[in-house]
Amino acid sequence: MTMPDPSTTQSAQLPWDPTVARGSPPDLTSTQALVTGAASGIGRACAVRLAEAGASVRLVDTDGPGVRGLAEAGYGRPHVQDLTDLDAAAELARGADIVVNNAGVQTVSPIEELPPERFSLMLRLMVEAPFRIVRAALPGMYENGWGRVVNISSVHGLRASAYKVAYVTAKHALEGLSKVTAVEGAPNGVTSNCVNPGYVRTPLVERQITEQARAHGIEPDQVVDRVLLARSPARRLVEPEEVAELVAYLCGPSASLINGTAVTIDGAWTAS
Repeated sequence: MTMPDPSTTQSAQLPWDPTVARGSPPDLTSTQALVTGAASGIGRACAVRLAEAGASVRLVDTDGPGVRGLAEAGYGRPHVQDLTDLDAAAELARGADIVVNNAGVQTVSPIEELPPERFSLMLRLMVEAPFRIVRAALPGMYENGWGRVVNISSVHGLRASAYKVAYVTAKHALEGLSKVTAVEGAPNGVTSNCVNPGYVRTPLVERQITEQARAHGIEPDQVVDRVLLARSPARRLVEPEEVAELVAYLCGPSASLINGTAVTIDGAWTAS
């Protein structure tokens, strides 16, 4: 299903184009950045933004054509890797100054119908892999006296929704990992924060529509307004580039004391 046009999910036209970077990027020249799930959506936008800021980006995804296409466009080096291979995930992170833990999957299902192996896989990808990546990257960050860990969490790292037990559990766990990393890393010049978007215009969200329709007993065309944007006063999806702009800021010098936080970008979703 094609995602709806922004004009159909917001009360007024935006006065600016959210897909165009607004601020001056921080200078990340000479840094090594690792972005997981880099082939599309939020990960792709983050990889592009960090590369534009001067970082040398390791583009990690199972989607080979996606990361190779980004590399050919000059946005980093491709690494085609399944992060549920935890040893391989750790190796990719060694020497990284910036880590963006973004890779994730979603399954919409009542608890009693969710296969236990699916629950385990999702936690392996979205909790264990970030732990192994951070664990491998921290020694180099400590040696340099500087590092940035940005974990792409979700509003579901702060609030729960029905039919998303594995995703909500994983994101809540990621919040804990991020906070402990912040506490331990602060004396060594390392910050760790979560970015918590609402529903973002990504393939991950697009793939949910049929599952959400089935779980809620509504038509697919009703999912965006009745489910995805039901709590959002802004009444529109977040754009990946908006998330990437926040990630880039958190990686820059102005954010050196923003540490151990969960920064929402959700159009007041969690406030409503």
